[in-house]
Amino acid sequence: MTARGEMLLRQELERLKGVERPRIVAAIAEARSHGDLSENAEYDAAKEEQGLCEARIKDIESKLASANIIDVTKLKPAAGSPLKVVFGCTVTLLNVDTDEEITYKIVGEDEADIEANLMSYKTPIAKGLLGKTMDDEVCINIPKGQVTYEIIDIQYV
Repeated sequence: MTARGEMLLRQELERLKGVERPRIVAAIAEARSHGDLSENAEYDAAKEEQGLCEARIKDIESKLASANIIDVTKLKPAAGSPLKVVFGCTVTLLNVDTDEEITYKIVGEDEADIEANLMSYKTPIAKGLLGKTMDDEVCINIPKGQVTYEIIDIQYV
């Protein structure tokens, strides 16, 4: 994952542990104070929310423990070597058929947000771009058919 992705997961983990977990514990205590737990919908809902919260905490902790943080700014190739599309880079593409330009940053699955042009490295487009260099034309099979892109810029930022 990128350094930004790690930071976002750490922030979410902090929020879950410091804000959500105490809120849920308070909600469970409040529901218990209402008496009979066997027919207490508030209690059931709070316990379910607690389970989801704890599962997410464990998921984030596991991801952070096994994560390989990539700092793309340190991946620049040696002088004279071409820039290649790699995990963490920002790539600008030209759709050969429509002349439309689009820029994507290739990121980990947890960071992906296509609306913000953050594309998971596991998508067909990213897989087709990885390892390619400037001015390469890449024909990629996507769910809607086939698209051809020309790589017009690669940035390691």
